Amino acid sequence: MKQPLSDRLRPTTLQSFFGQEHVLNETSLFPSLLNEKEPLSVLLWGPPGCGKTTLAKIYIRSFVARSLFLHPASHGIADLKKWVEEIRDNPLFQCTNLLFIDEIHRLNKAQQDVLLPFLEDGTFSLIAATTENPSFALTGALLSRLRVIPLKPLEENALERILENALKKVSISDLPEESKRLLISEAKGDARHLLNCVENLLSSRGSLNVSRVASLISRKQPLYDRSGEEHFRYISALHKSIRGSDPDAALYWFARMLDSGEDPGYIARRLLRVSVEDIGLADPNAQTVALNGWQTHERLGSPEGDLALAEVVVFLALSPKSNAVYKAFGKAKESAEKSSTLSPPSHIINAPNAFMKSQGYGEGYVYDPDTKEGFSGQNYFPDGFDRGVFYEPKEIGSEREFKKRKDFFDERRRKNAKSS
Repeated sequence: MKQPLSDRLRPTTLQSFFGQEHVLNETSLFPSLLNEKEPLSVLLWGPPGCGKTTLAKIYIRSFVARSLFLHPASHGIADLKKWVEEIRDNPLFQCTNLLFIDEIHRLNKAQQDVLLPFLEDGTFSLIAATTENPSFALTGALLSRLRVIPLKPLEENALERILENALKKVSISDLPEESKRLLISEAKGDARHLLNCVENLLSSRGSLNVSRVASLISRKQPLYDRSGEEHFRYISALHKSIRGSDPDAALYWFARMLDSGEDPGYIARRLLRVSVEDIGLADPNAQTVALNGWQTHERLGSPEGDLALAEVVVFLALSPKSNAVYKAFGKAKESAEKSSTLSPPSHIINAPNAFMKSQGYGEGYVYDPDTKEGFSGQNYFPDGFDRGVFYEPKEIGSEREFKKRKDFFDERRRKNAKSS
């Protein structure tokens, strides 16, 4: 079986490892872990192809230890328990034991809990790797027992050194500079993808000019899971870019989400939420625009309908922003909860029969449209209730006019209260 180039070129020492300087310099955590007398449990967290497995193997090799490598896709908890039994049945039980679990986020919570007693009694130390945010992917109990080492996508200078090393290994000496730049650009920080692309070049018998290389390599798929962390990070970036009135950034994140395969309907739903939550009555048309864009996309589909959502993104980003109603509704709900036993004032309760009229219901009610200004100034809160102020419109967009009208009504209401 042919060994992949990425595995053949895997570094075995820190001196031959390129990249991740932020965790490999002398003052960082990882080098200090190598100097420990006993291994500690660690979690390497970062995107694909950034060196998690390589660093894990370097760490394991720095100790004289018995080790087991597990991958949730091909191994189960039964394999782990069998290994533990072998350890405990062996008279050399006192030796150091290391368990490496790649893609540990694939273990469910019950499977993660199985690890806890073995970590507690020192049966083994755990070395794990994940592409998922540990705070979401791991249980709190397991995460508290691990030292998390965050890794980043590899930078261009590291990829350049990896590429040069690989080209020497496969005896490619005539690769044009343009073709090298293309390979590094397409790798997007992923050394494994870069080396896989180099392997693809070996099938070519002609010139490796940039157009030929482009036809031989595969496009790296975005790191995106429609139910995972990236999904929520991207939609948060889109939402906050619109809220921050930056149409260019908003369009960028919108395009990133579509490129990653996100459901446009999910994006459209969030855009409608933005129109209500962040724009509100500063521009009441925002909801209509968001709904129309959503409906247009449903009728046209992608890619034609994507433009309709892009127009919504720009419209919302450039709209005036106000959360005055959002805040007012929150205050009203809090006040309503505290005064849930109070009844409406009797004058605004309908009196459909003689008995209710005898109780004073509806007595003194003024029909506002019949007044000269269309405003009576009557009280609509429960009797004795401290009305306070919930809605405080901003002096921007349509709310500027709403503020004038509210100020007018509030002033008339104060005058009525003084004269009564």
